[in-house]
Amino acid sequence: MNAPLSERQRPTTLEAIVGQAHLVGEEGFLTRTIKTGKPLSIILWGPPGCGKTSIARLYAQAFGYRFITLSAIFSGIADLRRIIKEAESTALLARGTLVFVDEIHRFNKAQQEAFLPFLEDGTLVLVGATAENPSFYISNALLSRMRVLTLNALDKTALSQLLDTYEQKYGVLPLTAEAREQMLQMAHGDGRYLYNMVEGLQGLDPTTQLTPELLAKVLQRRAASYDRGGDQHYNLISALHKAVRGSDPDAALYWLARMIEGGEDPLFLARRLIRMATEDIGLADPQALPLAVAARDSYQMLGSPEGLLGLAEVTVYLALAPKSNSIYKALGAARALAKETSELSPPKHILNAPTKLMKEEGYGEGYLYDHDTENAFSGQHYFPEGMARHRFYEPVELGFEREMKKRIAYFEQLRKQKN
Repeated sequence: MNAPLSERQRPTTLEAIVGQAHLVGEEGFLTRTIKTGKPLSIILWGPPGCGKTSIARLYAQAFGYRFITLSAIFSGIADLRRIIKEAESTALLARGTLVFVDEIHRFNKAQQEAFLPFLEDGTLVLVGATAENPSFYISNALLSRMRVLTLNALDKTALSQLLDTYEQKYGVLPLTAEAREQMLQMAHGDGRYLYNMVEGLQGLDPTTQLTPELLAKVLQRRAASYDRGGDQHYNLISALHKAVRGSDPDAALYWLARMIEGGEDPLFLARRLIRMATEDIGLADPQALPLAVAARDSYQMLGSPEGLLGLAEVTVYLALAPKSNSIYKALGAARALAKETSELSPPKHILNAPTKLMKEEGYGEGYLYDHDTENAFSGQHYFPEGMARHRFYEPVELGFEREMKKRIAYFEQLRKQKN
């Protein structure tokens, strides 16, 4: 009885797994795989407390395989060699071995690829568990030999099922309906954490019904679910960026708040807001960039929490600003052409000639000083010799870019007159 509640409540059948019907339901992938009688090596990718370890254990059990656990934090090549030797001995007894590697993304490439020959010859079946995106952290050679299965964070229905299972075994928890709902919300989709909270209620007077207010006093509120170095970092900043691009200030503020509450560096957020101002707004609203820079500067001056208001202000401004990626596309097109034509020099007439030799070579010859020409526009050619003019910047009919479009048309008309 010294084991944690989450361990004591671990499911004993695949049917008892909650929240992962796409894998263990009647038509789930693992259910169909087990029916074939041939186990596959798999990677279980999902957030903490969603059932990865339980599924791995029951997967091995379904095939009658020996189950061995490795922790990528504490294990190395020596441990793998020992396990392989044991697996080869077990194979002689006609019993397979399933090796479960928790946090497999923490193994380096060499450690991961040490499994390859033993997967190839069938010495063992490998099940890896990770909360990080396998495409970023798992060797391509290993990925090609395994099936990645995505697990969901447990929704309220699944978490409620876990509480029901507990109460059937140990008795009803002293919670009001509102407090129960709050506990489910505080679990953030993590079944293990839910059981940890239940353990935190032990020893209370069972006659005392816990309201949400009392529950909050008994349980310390869990930190926001956010990993500054993992997938959540990239997923949430992507959500913020796309909400701004999609002109939804409320959703943008929500994702900004999620990252702030999760402990993200506000200066990282400020840098990304500056990027949004240039990539998604550009000259459709020339004030977007200076305001984003000002928000960063205000945070550097004030710090938290006062400086966060500047980030919130510019987030709303950017979301409601007219959108244009014309500058983003123009720079991309210009860089592509620059790579293809890097051997070409500027035309000599726009080059300075500080020496006699350079003058003799024709540097600066024929250059027209635009301010001395009609309309302060000479219409000269500024691309390399032999290269036609290219049009990179294509303003849209939104915001200030309407004015930019008029200016482009104006100078094109003058250029035609000059030439």
